[in-house]
Amino acid sequence: MKLNIVPARIGIQWVKLGIQTFSKQPLALAGLFFMYMTAVIVVAMIPVVGVIVGGMLVPAATLGLMAATEEATKGRFPMPSVLISAFRAGRQRVRAMLVLGVIYTLGSMAVTSVASLLTGGVPAAEGEIDLATLLALALHTPLFLMFWHAPALVHWHGVSPVKSLFFSVVACLRNFGAFLVYGMAWLAVFLGIGSAFGLVGALLGGASMARAVMMPLALLMAAMFSTSIYFTFRDSFVATPDPEQQPPGEPI
Repeated sequence: MKLNIVPARIGIQWVKLGIQTFSKQPLALAGLFFMYMTAVIVVAMIPVVGVIVGGMLVPAATLGLMAATEEATKGRFPMPSVLISAFRAGRQRVRAMLVLGVIYTLGSMAVTSVASLLTGGVPAAEGEIDLATLLALALHTPLFLMFWHAPALVHWHGVSPVKSLFFSVVACLRNFGAFLVYGMAWLAVFLGIGSAFGLVGALLGGASMARAVMMPLALLMAAMFSTSIYFTFRDSFVATPDPEQQPPGEPI
């Protein structure tokens, strides 16, 4: 396996591919994303262990959505069973995925606790910015970089959990320009579509209608965004089965 260094403009291509692929299988990909969100909410409601179990399943669920996108790119209808692709790849890779889940859960709990301590753990009053939430999101950034590619590296390339986390960070940083363009492009898409539909909703029925329109739209946009993640991985790594015949590049 080797790392691909891609030009910044590829970030736009990732967004386009995500939108195009989603438009080919909107019901399937949106339905799978909603199933994922519902499962997370239901698991999180389990007393005591819900948050822990939910966190452990995040890498596997992320991989499931990427596998669904891969199916869609091949012209196939992604079935619900694709969401558990991580648990159908052999004992060794299942174990590695669960290790990723443990690391993610511990890391997420740690940075959330640090954010709470730094802000005093005082909940924000109505109408005020929740500094604890903003700080927690900022502190989660290194964790997001570690897990952006890690589940896919474990599943499709058989990389060990610790190495997959390291390679994921390296890939994100080496392709920083492409990911910056990717993030800015998605921000523009979210703001543009959100503003347009919000305005239409407000004109048709006031603030309440605008809110009613925005909620399902936000979920659909999130599902479309999740579809594009697969392409960031696909273009960042290339499989090289035989190390001795590996072409020139940047092996990792």
